[in-house]
Amino acid sequence: MDIHSEKILILDFGSQYTQLIARRVREAKVYCEIHPYNCAPEFIRKFNPKGVILSGGPSSVFDKGAPSLPKSFFNEIKVPILGICYGMQLTAKLCGGKVERSKKREYGAADLKAKKDVIFDGLGKGAVRVWMSHGDKVNELPPGFSTIGTSENSSICAMRNRSGSIYGVQFHPEVVHTPKGDKILRNFVMKVCGCRPVWTMKSFIDTAVEDIRRKVGNARVVCGISGGVDSAVAALLVHRAIGSRLTCIFVDNGVLRKGEATKVESTLKKSFNMNIKRVDASARFLKKLNGVEDPEKKRKIIGGEFVRVFEEEAGRLKEVRFLAQGTLYPDVIESVSFKGPSATIKSHHNVGGLLKKMKLGLVEPLRELFKDEVRSLGRELGMPEEIVNRHPFPGPGLAIRIIGEVTAKRCEILREADAIVLEEIKAAGLYGKLWQSFAVLLPIKTVGVMGDERTYENTVALRAVDSVDGMTADWVRLPYDVMDRISRRIINEVRGVNRVVYDISSKPPSTIEWE
Repeated sequence: MDIHSEKILILDFGSQYTQLIARRVREAKVYCEIHPYNCAPEFIRKFNPKGVILSGGPSSVFDKGAPSLPKSFFNEIKVPILGICYGMQLTAKLCGGKVERSKKREYGAADLKAKKDVIFDGLGKGAVRVWMSHGDKVNELPPGFSTIGTSENSSICAMRNRSGSIYGVQFHPEVVHTPKGDKILRNFVMKVCGCRPVWTMKSFIDTAVEDIRRKVGNARVVCGISGGVDSAVAALLVHRAIGSRLTCIFVDNGVLRKGEATKVESTLKKSFNMNIKRVDASARFLKKLNGVEDPEKKRKIIGGEFVRVFEEEAGRLKEVRFLAQGTLYPDVIESVSFKGPSATIKSHHNVGGLLKKMKLGLVEPLRELFKDEVRSLGRELGMPEEIVNRHPFPGPGLAIRIIGEVTAKRCEILREADAIVLEEIKAAGLYGKLWQSFAVLLPIKTVGVMGDERTYENTVALRAVDSVDGMTADWVRLPYDVMDRISRRIINEVRGVNRVVYDISSKPPSTIEWE
């Protein structure tokens, strides 16, 4: 069965939630892709979707140069269309309705009073909580449209045309703040567009293995693994396809977590009999990082050195014709964003220069997947839970969790403190319930008293957040007894630390990582 035969096209108008729309569609086991709102009509025809979703966006339809569509779009697209927030306002405007600037921007929870319609099937009786985020609103329906939902502040909160092929909702069904929003999107995808649920990880494996074998043929492949779930799953999938013709190079850059290199190498070698070539380049990396405090410079140094080390080791292998990478779909989306390509995507593991120098082809078996799908894929492939469910770890590693200069001594302090954080979080049964938990070494020394002596030593910050996808995150209210054990253990067991603080910042406005 072709897992791409049932698919939805999402046109991106710049919403911060666009990836969440795709996530919800994928959760319905239907394949979808995100593309810029201004992609060519020829591309849409070739893509041949069974439905189109217009995302929200930060613009007003009244803004000069606001993203738009040709007026003919709604007549030329012969499949169902769903406009979300800005997408609804644009739909109303282009189809002949009227949109006005709201006197007051509506942001936050609202109660939707939904009329009977297939898109609202299964929502139950009474008002439904939804999430609003808009400055414009539709105040007059386009000809041939009817209102199918209202709220206290929006007399036209949801609409559809007479044939039921064009829908619009003022709220965001994709966010967790719209508790039944996944049902709304599922109804659109399954009942309105008629998609079948054929996008599963089991089916994906069969398709991906066949694609890898077809592309690679009898050639050898090299893959860089970092200890993260993405590179490990990518390597395992390629190994499933071509076996011993894959060689993985594990570069120990000196800023990994405690025992990480040994654990990953051992797991992949023993459990899957994979060819792993481990390179200890820690001294080399730390020498390059000496005296560097700027976080972006740290990233570039680590990325550049990774490429050089990987290049040297890969160059020693014979008959290698392909390079495998763990690129994920969010990286692909970002690189084709309508706002313009990003120059910093995966900069820490970008080995693109190697492709030209060694004349290698590129294998990216995960480029259609989101992070949660990669984890599901790893489980389907039989990867141990300790790797599959591993908290996200940045490519530059501990270097961007050490605020200020990165030295061997500071790495060791943070490595030991971080190990204690993870040990206690796991012992409390919290690891699988958190998105991330880790320690940060601050460039601050404070006065303390240990025994009968005055100390002047380092401060460690503890960070624990809950998230669905890393796009937004809330700080976790860890039990006091857990924080107490972590603090006491770090101060007692890690030489050079006399104070532990807890980060209670959410994303936004803060980020999850400190650098």
